[in-house]
Amino acid sequence: MSHLLSKKRQLDGTTLTQHVTPQSANWRYIGFEAHLLKAGESVVIQTETDEVCAVVLSGKANASTKQEAWKNIGDRMSVFEQKAPYSVYSPAQDEIRIEAITDVEVAFCKAPGKGGFQAKLITPEQCQYETRGVTSNTRHVCNILFGNEPADSLLVCEVITPSGGWSSYPPHKHDTDAAPAETQLEETYYHKIDPPQGFAFQRVYTDDRSIDETMAVEDGDLVMVPEGYHPVGVPHGYQSYYLNVMAGPSRNWIFHNDPDHEWIIKRDKKA
Repeated sequence: MSHLLSKKRQLDGTTLTQHVTPQSANWRYIGFEAHLLKAGESVVIQTETDEVCAVVLSGKANASTKQEAWKNIGDRMSVFEQKAPYSVYSPAQDEIRIEAITDVEVAFCKAPGKGGFQAKLITPEQCQYETRGVTSNTRHVCNILFGNEPADSLLVCEVITPSGGWSSYPPHKHDTDAAPAETQLEETYYHKIDPPQGFAFQRVYTDDRSIDETMAVEDGDLVMVPEGYHPVGVPHGYQSYYLNVMAGPSRNWIFHNDPDHEWIIKRDKKA
């Protein structure tokens, strides 16, 4: 199995299904956790030196930090409803508590924080929702903590790719600290599949092919992208969701397309 793929795994008596740290991923910036909570269960994350964005992927919950509290947040029972999520942002040296009202799936997205921003609730109305691409390259993107909201390091968005489609395509990368041409950002893809017994494919590769991995990803799996291009393809009959987390030396998303496939963008603009 690829070292870039973290399979979903839930141990008895726990809520945790994914746990990636900078140490386990052998990189510098991103940490990630996913939890499945039954109604009445709760989870608390101490932010320590990180800023954290908790995304309520599905279900209804109460949420709080050390100073703030929000009741009954969450407006979708599935990530495939094409509704923006509720999320909670917390700075370093704080905490986030999620208490499940219904069954809840929640993701905690982490990156180094400077404590420059206050804890806040990010509502669906504050997210930016758009559809990009044409034909089999159509995807539905929701920016959760991107240009719509400030943060120290984190960039968080989610993407739905329809059946038989492609996203993060044509392939692009963001692994070189060379602004304004490109920025260096680590990235994780937390995958969900509808129906959940399905799968999708993700390839991660570099120009020199020192990394060239193609992975079959299933519901709840996570792919780590330390560098390189990283397209996703979805088989007929299934649709794909993924939650993206990015972070790097600067909070700026500037990507570089694979020159072998950039012609597709130019063709699609003429369509």
